[in-house]
Amino acid sequence: MTDRRGANGSAVVHGYPHLDTARAAITALYRRLSDEGIHQYDTSVAPADVAFADHDDLHLGVQRVARALVQQLHLPDARMIVSFREMEHAASVELTAGPEYFIELNDRFRTHRRDIGAALAHEITHVLLHRLGLSFPGTRDNEILTDTVTTYLGAGWLLLDAFREDRDSSQKLGYLTPEEFGYVLAKRAMVFNEDPGIWFTSPQGYTAYTKGKAQAVRDEQQPPLTTAGWSGRHRYAKDRRYALDHPGGSGSGSGDAGRAYGFERLADGLRVSFACPTCFQRIRVPVRGRVRARCQLCHTVLDCDT
Repeated sequence: MTDRRGANGSAVVHGYPHLDTARAAITALYRRLSDEGIHQYDTSVAPADVAFADHDDLHLGVQRVARALVQQLHLPDARMIVSFREMEHAASVELTAGPEYFIELNDRFRTHRRDIGAALAHEITHVLLHRLGLSFPGTRDNEILTDTVTTYLGAGWLLLDAFREDRDSSQKLGYLTPEEFGYVLAKRAMVFNEDPGIWFTSPQGYTAYTKGKAQAVRDEQQPPLTTAGWSGRHRYAKDRRYALDHPGGSGSGSGDAGRAYGFERLADGLRVSFACPTCFQRIRVPVRGRVRARCQLCHTVLDCDT
């Protein structure tokens, strides 16, 4: 896990530069676990289960938090052996066949205990992904996959709560930006009807969550969904008219953050394809006014005006 720390906040990137990769990670997770499998993670890890007071015994406390996260991520037969040493990154894990896994935490966590849960959550998710055989090519994308899965399966709010930033210093764990963590957390909250905002101890983490949530809500308001706003519907109508008037081509458009839709002409008429706002699997429906579509991957039912 990378630990991005620096003076004057210079080391913390904001915004959504990794959003496409995070969305691809959500799709990959649904394909690997299925909708039913993901719904087994319907409850996030509770703050009380990962709390770490200064007066707690260091090693007993680490083992307690690790067990809580192993249970959260449904790794009942995985034993985490945690140690501390001086290192450049926040933490690392040795991925083997198990049943024991060795996690090393940066020595600074001996005194910064409130963030131990965040560091362990990321590393234990590496173990889960290793067992699932789920990975992305390249270190950067694979770490984004890990951050996304940690968050989507109910442990990643700890990573966002570890984000702190003021005039003189900053700290962020993981590869996703704070707003991207907030986005993925909001995506999970929409599926499981959670309110993660009440768990934050970091004001900056909470602010990033609200920004990410606004971005997640915009996914639900893109054409051809009936919840699209006026400008989106107007743009969609223009693109649909072009597709109808040019049989040899295909009109297309894009919404916020590149949530594109496109038209294709088949033997039975014009169809529109777009990304499911829950899992980002592509959905294709006929262009014939009001239709109801059901995503075959996550089973979300969507009202569309095509």
